[in-house]
Amino acid sequence: MNLAHHADSAELPTKEVLTWDLFGTASRELAQQIADSDFRPEIVIAVARGGLLPAGSLSYALGLKLADAINVEFYTDVHETLPDPVLLAPMLDEDAIKGKRLLVVDDVADSGRTLALVLDILRGQGAEARSAVLYSKSASVVDPDFVWRRTDEWIVFPWSAEPPVTPSQA
Repeated sequence: MNLAHHADSAELPTKEVLTWDLFGTASRELAQQIADSDFRPEIVIAVARGGLLPAGSLSYALGLKLADAINVEFYTDVHETLPDPVLLAPMLDEDAIKGKRLLVVDDVADSGRTLALVLDILRGQGAEARSAVLYSKSASVVDPDFVWRRTDEWIVFPWSAEPPVTPSQA
């Protein structure tokens, strides 16, 4: 079993902390922005892993049953990334997204490189793709279409605030 690395931000003096309760509020407020826009997505696409929970929450809030994910690896630790974002298997069904209106969801547009890669791939497959994130940072190369909050701090999300669980000692 390969455990995904957990980034420990305890040494950072300032950071943005998203609690589970605030995540619920953020999801509803972000969904309202989307609902109030002229964009009517048909499918929600999560950027896994960070975008899985926000995408699920938005799909429920927007009443959209069609959802999928695209797997991308970029961050390896706090403020450490691979040289470039890397797509991981399994891949999306390209035929199923052609000509569709897609809402691409991630937790944060930090450098924006992951989001840019995903949007380019999906648009290259003939889809109309717009993006939604909980957080966007000023250094992002992509200005997401829908943003709940802007910050330049490290963000602690409730789903990654603690290390992975391990088997209990019996």
